[in-house]
Amino acid sequence: MLSRWMSGSSRNLDREYNCTVRLLDDSEYTCTIQRDAKGQYLFDLLCHHLNLLEKDYFGIRLENPDKQRHWLEFTKSVVKQMRAQPPFTMCFRVKFYPMDPAALKEEITRYLVFLQIKRDLYHGRLLCKTSDAALLAAYILQAEIGDYDPGKHPEGYSSKFQFFPKHSEKLERKIAEIHKSELSGQTPATSELNFLRKAQTLETYGVDPHPCKDVSGNAAFLAFTPFGFVVLQGNKRVHFIKWNEVTKMKFEGKTFYLYVSQKEEKKIVLTYFAPTPEACKHLWKCGIENQAFYKLEKSSQVRTVSSSNLFFKGSRFRYSGRVAKEVMESSAKIKREPPEIHRAGLVPSRSCPSITHGPRLSSVPRTRRRAVHISIMEGLESLRDSAHSTPVRSASHGDTFPAPGRSGRAESSERVAVIADENYSPADSVLPTPVAEHSLELMLLSRQANGAPCSIEEEKESEAGTPAGEAEEVGGELRALCPGTGGLGSAQAEQVNKFVLSVLRLLLVTVGLLFVLLLLLIVLTESDLDTAFFRDIRQTPEFEQFHYQYFCPLRRWFACKVRAVVNLLIDT
Repeated sequence: MLSRWMSGSSRNLDREYNCTVRLLDDSEYTCTIQRDAKGQYLFDLLCHHLNLLEKDYFGIRLENPDKQRHWLEFTKSVVKQMRAQPPFTMCFRVKFYPMDPAALKEEITRYLVFLQIKRDLYHGRLLCKTSDAALLAAYILQAEIGDYDPGKHPEGYSSKFQFFPKHSEKLERKIAEIHKSELSGQTPATSELNFLRKAQTLETYGVDPHPCKDVSGNAAFLAFTPFGFVVLQGNKRVHFIKWNEVTKMKFEGKTFYLYVSQKEEKKIVLTYFAPTPEACKHLWKCGIENQAFYKLEKSSQVRTVSSSNLFFKGSRFRYSGRVAKEVMESSAKIKREPPEIHRAGLVPSRSCPSITHGPRLSSVPRTRRRAVHISIMEGLESLRDSAHSTPVRSASHGDTFPAPGRSGRAESSERVAVIADENYSPADSVLPTPVAEHSLELMLLSRQANGAPCSIEEEKESEAGTPAGEAEEVGGELRALCPGTGGLGSAQAEQVNKFVLSVLRLLLVTVGLLFVLLLLLIVLTESDLDTAFFRDIRQTPEFEQFHYQYFCPLRRWFACKVRAVVNLLIDT
């Protein structure tokens, strides 16, 4: 029986698992790993397959059965991090966006970052004005199909490419115009480099939004960029905090706390609420990793961080990789022949169909476009209820999107949102951040099944349709920042209760420790136990000095007081 058990255990340990990793160009890499293989082993296999040396900017993203995303930890077993049944499916993605992508040493690294930002643009995470969107799309066209050729590219050729969640005919004409007149002669590498330089200047470069709510219950999106911590709310960026101003991050359940120390010793605590405790912990770990990567000078400065309450153990986490400065110094030492790059070209794409003939609003006749747009928007969940939504538009191009007034509502008794070409932008997206890589059609159909009631324009009207609503929203944001105001009453009371409970637990633990020490002291001084442990302690000079100079006088004083109290009770 013992031999049978040992043979079964050895087979279990030697078991192999199939892993499929979806790459940035939508191709797949399949490999086999052992049960005890670490995340670093799988990542090194993948980087070797890609011929990638500047690999610290990248990571492997996985998803649990509850649709919560995580980054694969390289110091832990791959199998133990996977909650789904094998075969395992993961995604290779950019984890830390380079501060200056144009400064990357190798072209293969720039190409992979280019593919990631192209995905961000398509899925609505990279927000921009219409003029910037046209230029970025033209760079993608130049990189993928080369110079404009009238024989190969007929009128309307740009409409066959899907760069953004939604297109307009005016935008497509602008993209084609830039591609024809301004980018002729650029190689794919040059176009990709110019694309990266332009994308880097946008406010939402490097943003991977985490949906949350503030203390007033308003929807917000938290994100970590190469330059600091960002909060997107409504149609603007409400906070941008540099990494050197962030002093601490912690979480308790669904609550995420960000401690900020700004100039003139001004200290702020920002509080947000994640959808689930697991999402909050993921947000906290992403914040710890990003701050360590971008802020620290050396990886030796990385410390283990705890999310606990005062004096009590909670979740502990430590970033295990190199920091940005070390990565740049290491990249400067790379000396090899540039590896060959196999660009995707016109290979069909599942989740980033900039190179496919995916569904587009502009391909629908103008007379039918409104009905199609309405049916799509009715199927989208609102931002505040989405678990993986993309934030709304940035404030840098607010002039492109005039807010609908009361007259617009009066003209339509039905809940209809129509976007004209003149004020339409591809950045206006509520498509979810891709977790499982599905097609756009399946994404929209699944959201239609949820029956969400309103479109993004109606939500925007309900939040900021009147001046009074705007004033109340601004007041709520100010109350969230200024302690002592009415808006934080309940939150402050909850924090005070947590602090009081923490102090009470500390007092109980302290009293318990003192009681245990007192019992140990009595056993050492008064008992006749002659074990080796007690004998060694009693023979030390320090214990003898304590016993004769402090404990014996204290015992005599205590006995005298007890006798006095007893005599007093007897007399009375």
